[in-house]
Amino acid sequence: MDSGSGMAVEHRKARMRDGVSAAYSRYPKAIDNSPRIVLIHSLALDRSVWDDVLPRLTAHGEIIAVDCRGHGLSDHAPGPYSIEMMGHDIADVLDDAGWHEAIIVGCSMGGCVAQAFAAQYPQRLRGLGLIDTTAWYGTGAPATWRKRAATAQAEGLRGLADFQVTRWFGDRFRKENPDRVKAAMEVFTGNDLDCYAATCVMLGDADLRRFLPKIKAPVAVIVGEEDYATPVDAARELQHAIKDATLTVLPGARHLTPIECPDAVAAKIVDLIGRVYGTHSP
Repeated sequence: MDSGSGMAVEHRKARMRDGVSAAYSRYPKAIDNSPRIVLIHSLALDRSVWDDVLPRLTAHGEIIAVDCRGHGLSDHAPGPYSIEMMGHDIADVLDDAGWHEAIIVGCSMGGCVAQAFAAQYPQRLRGLGLIDTTAWYGTGAPATWRKRAATAQAEGLRGLADFQVTRWFGDRFRKENPDRVKAAMEVFTGNDLDCYAATCVMLGDADLRRFLPKIKAPVAVIVGEEDYATPVDAARELQHAIKDATLTVLPGARHLTPIECPDAVAAKIVDLIGRVYGTHSP
């Protein structure tokens, strides 16, 4: 299969340990022993978050882009969800692909899932990319996220669209890229409401801080300068808590930097690949 840009793509569904299926795309590199990278998207979106990053990465390794449970083409299984459950899902996707280990990269919610995988499967983690994310949303998070879930179920996701779009993308990006913004918002508003609510509750309850000092793999922390959802201070906390972590702040960007700044995000992932494997990929 082909993505339309000359990249060979295999689309698969992996069976999770609880019977739920997770959809993913695999972009192979025609060299044995290539670096392997898993990309995990943000809340209420899908693997299309990485569409503009992928063409900049496929020369550097074999890539899997996954739809998390309740999202995209994965099963819209009923909740409750937990961050540990989604971490296990990534391990099950690796098993389906025949991969023992990989660099795990996640944006926003995907960054939380990546941390959960790192906590539960340290022996399978080669490197970690944490983009526009946090280990913990704060003391008020359970109530805040449950309120967001209740609002969505009562009013529909279109009622949250204006709030989301200004948090996700900077003013200039929205003005200059209306089609890209529209595509993301169509994915957002098309979500299964019950799955969205279950994922909101999961994020409100997630607290991964205790695992951060145990991460031994190289880590790249990336955040938009104007990210209001998981601000620069949250990124600095990740960097300070993880021994081998770097921090990059992308000027003028907000919360979905893989869409807003694909060149910069891809470059930092390539740098991470070089740190992990001790060489810089071609």
